[in-house]
Amino acid sequence: MAYIATLIAADTLSAGDISSAQDKLHDVGCLPGTIAELETGRAADIAFAEHPDQARAVLEGGFDRVDVVVQPAANRRKRLLVADMDSTMITVECIDELADYAGIKPQIAEVTEAAMRGELDFAAALDARVALLKGLGADAIDRCLAERVQLMPGARALVQTMKANGATAILVSGGFTRFAQPVGEQIGFDRVIANELLVEASALTGAVTKPIVDSSTKETTLLNAMAELGLNAGATMAVGDGANDLAMIRKAGLGVAYHAKPIVAAAAGARIDHNDLTALLYAQGIPRTEWVN
Repeated sequence: MAYIATLIAADTLSAGDISSAQDKLHDVGCLPGTIAELETGRAADIAFAEHPDQARAVLEGGFDRVDVVVQPAANRRKRLLVADMDSTMITVECIDELADYAGIKPQIAEVTEAAMRGELDFAAALDARVALLKGLGADAIDRCLAERVQLMPGARALVQTMKANGATAILVSGGFTRFAQPVGEQIGFDRVIANELLVEASALTGAVTKPIVDSSTKETTLLNAMAELGLNAGATMAVGDGANDLAMIRKAGLGVAYHAKPIVAAAAGARIDHNDLTALLYAQGIPRTEWVN
């Protein structure tokens, strides 16, 4: 089988870096071959023939502020993207920011962090955090959306470029529809799945509709979309940062931990630690000249 190692620099990818990567691959018997620059000074592909696990081991972390994605050469351009929202497609955790309007951000954020590290049951942790928001005016949601929620750099380019190449994009979030729907529309997702905050008399009730969108929902969304579209796993990509993203990341052809918690980064087939989401376009072999913004 043929493989590709993609080197993606947050700063500058030098000719020396590429040469060093070839040497590292040669030294562990990967039989490196041709080089293809995706963007001069930023990203390059190195083809190789054997031992993808060894390739990842010697390349990942081997260059300053350079992400490395190792994968089979076939089916690099994915036909399905399933993505997390909070801290992946946007720069914040919405529930933490919403809690700030209730004056309880530190308490909520501590639980969020523990849940994303996989230390707490996600559904129970969500219920507990939402309960603390009971009585908060629903207008805080719109204020939070306008004042705090920003798209992750590269989010729109990733989704729009993949869609221009025929892919389907699904945003599936353990967060809330009042954030996920407008975010999904702004980025260009085909479908949005998230939890619904219950509101009565213009205030949060402290509950969400059931069942809660959790790790199993994300995995099921990926598998159902594959079946609907007639795709095998190799044609899919899943990206997220938290423990509740692990199931879908493990099932996707290219499962990506994006600036992720250690438990996720350790288990994912690829990790992006230094670059923005456009790294996932380079990982698919799509050069900068073909991006859609």
